[in-house]
Amino acid sequence: MNNNYWFLLLLLFLGLNMNAQVADSTFVEVDSVEMDTIPIFIPENGIQNPKAIAQFLEKLAVLKKNHLGKINIVHIGDSHIQADLMTNKIRKNLQLAFGNAGRGFVFPHNLARTNGSWDIRFSSNENWNNHKIVSGVDGSPMGISGMGLWTKADDFSVELSAKETDNFFNTIKIITPKNSNSFAFSLDKRIITSEKKVPKRIVHKIKNGEAISIIAEKYNVSIAQIKKANGLKNNNIRAGKTLKIPTTIMQRKVAERVEFIPLKMLSDNNTHYFNSDKRLEKIFIVPNKNEKYFELNGLVLENNNVGILYHNIGVNGAKLSDYNKYPVFFEQLKALNPDLVIIGLGTNESFDKMNSADYMAQLDLFIQNTKAQNPNVEILVATPPPSLFKRKFPNVFVADYAQKIINIAIENNYAVWDMYAQLGGSYGVRRNYNKGIIGKDRVHYSKAGYELQGNLLSDAILKTFENYTKTKN
Repeated sequence: MNNNYWFLLLLLFLGLNMNAQVADSTFVEVDSVEMDTIPIFIPENGIQNPKAIAQFLEKLAVLKKNHLGKINIVHIGDSHIQADLMTNKIRKNLQLAFGNAGRGFVFPHNLARTNGSWDIRFSSNENWNNHKIVSGVDGSPMGISGMGLWTKADDFSVELSAKETDNFFNTIKIITPKNSNSFAFSLDKRIITSEKKVPKRIVHKIKNGEAISIIAEKYNVSIAQIKKANGLKNNNIRAGKTLKIPTTIMQRKVAERVEFIPLKMLSDNNTHYFNSDKRLEKIFIVPNKNEKYFELNGLVLENNNVGILYHNIGVNGAKLSDYNKYPVFFEQLKALNPDLVIIGLGTNESFDKMNSADYMAQLDLFIQNTKAQNPNVEILVATPPPSLFKRKFPNVFVADYAQKIINIAIENNYAVWDMYAQLGGSYGVRRNYNKGIIGKDRVHYSKAGYELQGNLLSDAILKTFENYTKTKN
């Protein structure tokens, strides 16, 4: 055999053992080998260490049997969660099985000039200031959304519209720093008109051959008045330009302003809220007139049905360390009353080439912070999805994270859904690209790819629940 053949075999051997390398391993380019011929083992889809979420599974069983109560699931991640493509699929699948208790947590991402979920529309008459957890700490009012949003304008209004009937709501809660009573809700607005007299505005376009004296005579004003009104230092004017003509003639001007009728607000330890007897599709968020500064962290939409509330919280580019640096994020989680928190972070750490020991330390800190504020919550960790560096090199960091997450799940008392394995690991990336599941960058997944992830995770939860009920009985 020639030397080139043995060299290709060596490259293939190194590639097959890539998942066993440590995070700082040297990358080996394997594009010259036909990757699609390498067999991929995908384990049965399910939740590992389900005992860690037994309390959550029991709540599902009680809900299913008695048709009473609401269960809150909070899914926290990065860009794939912010866009709500994966989580929207999980939400619909679980609500189909257990009931739709409402849309859950929402945030006006467009007012923070970024992308968000498509099924709730926000619009405002004001520009809002914003700050994201991926930026440096600067004292901005950060919280549960992973974004700060604030304004000093006291005449703003934000219109919230649900685009699907499934998301119509009876209760809307608002989350603010220290649960401040900064906002009010309104269903109605009225137009207030007023009339006053103002000087008539006259503008003259200068024609060829016109002198300033001719124009002054035409409008019965002095040359000095025209010069003062237009800031002219001499009598030189140019054809085609315009002149403001001062006048004492008055005219009527009708002004309109919008006035909102505030609704009666209720409050608890974590939110201010409004309840409606009928389901709503639209509401206005307006200032509490007693306040001068307005900081918004998020809203929660609920209906009067029993079932699942599936809250998605994500920030483009976010890492575990970004959330960990904001204690208020974990404090405000209490506003969602979480029964289960799903953690889906790791891709951005891998592109920072963070070693697995540091990643696991951040994951452990995140779980500790979550449980410190919510002692009864249970944790499900989703391993990060496979990706490639520069569209060709296997991302061994996420492979290492996935293995470490699984290795200590029992010891640290959390459940695991192995998304990395379900998507075929590093050697599944090319196949997934050919199927249209992952994008050209071999990092971000397509809409179909995120929806596949959502279907896989919801299927794993439903299978685990089914196994729980069988063994329980």
